[in-house]
Amino acid sequence: MSRTHAAPRSGAIISVLAAAGITVSLMQTLIVPLIATLPTLLHTTTANAFWAITATLLAGAVAMPVSGRLGDLYGKRRVMVVSALLLAAGSLVCAPANSLTPMVIGRTLQGLGLGVIPLGIAIMRDVLPPQRLGSAIGLMSSSLGVGGALGLPAAALVAQYVSWHALFWGAAGLGLVMSVLILVIVPEAPVKARARFDFVGAAGLAAGLVLLLLPISKGSDWGWTSGTTLGMFGAAVVVLLLWGWWELRTPAPLIDLRTSARRQVLLTNLASIVIGFAMYAMSLITPQLLQLPAATGYGLGRSMVEAGLWMAPAGLMMMAVSPVAARLSSARGPKTSLLLGTVVIASGYLLALALMGHAWGVLIFSCVVSAGIGFAYAAMPSIIMSAVPLSETAAANGLNSLMRSIGTSCASAVLGALLANMTIKLGPVTLPSEDGFRAGFLFGGAVALVAALIVLTIPGRRAAAHRASSGEPAGAGHEVRAR
Repeated sequence: MSRTHAAPRSGAIISVLAAAGITVSLMQTLIVPLIATLPTLLHTTTANAFWAITATLLAGAVAMPVSGRLGDLYGKRRVMVVSALLLAAGSLVCAPANSLTPMVIGRTLQGLGLGVIPLGIAIMRDVLPPQRLGSAIGLMSSSLGVGGALGLPAAALVAQYVSWHALFWGAAGLGLVMSVLILVIVPEAPVKARARFDFVGAAGLAAGLVLLLLPISKGSDWGWTSGTTLGMFGAAVVVLLLWGWWELRTPAPLIDLRTSARRQVLLTNLASIVIGFAMYAMSLITPQLLQLPAATGYGLGRSMVEAGLWMAPAGLMMMAVSPVAARLSSARGPKTSLLLGTVVIASGYLLALALMGHAWGVLIFSCVVSAGIGFAYAAMPSIIMSAVPLSETAAANGLNSLMRSIGTSCASAVLGALLANMTIKLGPVTLPSEDGFRAGFLFGGAVALVAALIVLTIPGRRAAAHRASSGEPAGAGHEVRAR
């Protein structure tokens, strides 16, 4: 479908794609209220129960770039529908589960469906009129925060007053509804690459990512200096180097490393890792701070449902700032929006040091951090897509999403270790200390400033124009260049 034909349906297309993004985020959030009780519910140990979370992380990391490339080759809408069906299938497997094995299988299937958001952003580039593209990408990117904001209190309420099984039955229904809506409303993107799928590259990337992310997520349990952890890190380096060698030599790579090495793409992806880290610092620390007993002297003593409600406005803030980010990107370039986002994130963490003693203070600083994330997440896809050919947009967005996922995984490991080593005793229970939370906020702010320094080195509009005049290939011309 051409952009002209798509224009009258733009509102419906944007709504369905944003709703699909929210659904994906809900799928990731719905297990959060169950974390403390998973060992009991699944009749297993605490360490084994965390495989229900780790499986989704690993499957999603592999799925995002792979589904993006499949979308470029065989149709983005088609692959997006398959991804939504995988989300539904995973939920159907999890819903009746009372043991670990089916839960891990179901959560793996859900992880394989996480390519929905980068595919949706790529479809927007292909079918939407230029004047609506910036705000649409911002809305799609913000769907991650909106889903989390709505999902946490809703999932806690359902788990507490209905049944935890109902969470997955409902998620399965959402996945099926989204599959139908995508088929009915979203047109197939007209631009497709003509090449064979790189099965060797996909297998190599999957192996490398598993070997990298598994010890990052389980290193605190295995020991960071254990033979298993160090051996997997070493194997990851070897496998990923071999994968890179293959990708540079195959005529139709899974990920075009030469395009990914362009300064604009490479630096944006590096910034994505750091911003993903900064984002997860709030997601990890804030719920614990809200729910710790008031007897600690700094915990705010809120229930899971109350904590979710206090955090909900932060997720909605991401949606609120997305049109502002789009206008700023249109006027000054997405690099400006990205830089502003990193500075706002750092400011939010600075506020946290002063406001962490009150629930209303948590609401304020979490909204500030989320506003910064909204600016950053709205800008990154625009910078990436302005530097890659139309035939590689889904794969490039999938790689960018993977970079953010690596950042959140690193944040989980680093901040988890930080809080585990800065503790107090409350009766027989060991809890993160106030100094630990403060150190976590300082770490989040410092990382956001590192992201700002990286963003400053991304080429601006003039550099992009110079490359175009010298004949270097770039993306299609209607997107706004980085500035």
